[in-house]
Amino acid sequence: MFDTIKTLFGLGQSTDYNQLLKQGAVIIDVRSKGEYAGGHINGSINIPLDQLSGNLGKIKNKNQVIITCCASGMRSASARNILKANGYTEVYNGGGWISLENKL
Repeated sequence: MFDTIKTLFGLGQSTDYNQLLKQGAVIIDVRSKGEYAGGHINGSINIPLDQLSGNLGKIKNKNQVIITCCASGMRSASARNILKANGYTEVYNGGGWISLENKL
């Protein structure tokens, strides 16, 4: 059961986010526009979670490496699941944006 929970939230083996960015990954920050305006990772794209499904066309390549982030990791986990359910193949939950930024 714990493995299922880890998979659901994109946890488990350590991910080298720097390497993913070097390989062309895009960071999608799913916080609200106001949260994003208060601080974000340079180069990230803001698509609020409640608008993600309606904006999938902005991510045309379903094989694009995508890293999702938010404030704590909960919304980014949901975003990862939405993207995976819509056929995006390489999606990683980066968790909270500050934590992710510190890993980059």
